[in-house]
Amino acid sequence: MTDAPLSETARKPINPRLVLLLAVVVPGGGHVAVGQPLRGLIFVFFIVLFGLLTFATTTPDQSFVARHAGGLFIWALSIPDSYRRARMLASRA
Repeated sequence: MTDAPLSETARKPINPRLVLLLAVVVPGGGHVAVGQPLRGLIFVFFIVLFGLLTFATTTPDQSFVARHAGGLFIWALSIPDSYRRARMLASRA
């Protein structure tokens, strides 16, 4: 153990806007940034699962967005979730 006070060893929370940017660019990245990698991995799992389900159930003449709508929908849900969690952590600090 170290003799440093708790305030020196505790990490400063990441900026919520940076978390938002990470969540938009990398699926699950925002959750990893706020220290919840398992939650991010679960979101990635469902993004892939629902993306594959919608890909398998649509016809080839559908657009890219239509063929991957399930995965894109879950990704869209993960963005405000990670931002909200980052804001909660920032407000506690």
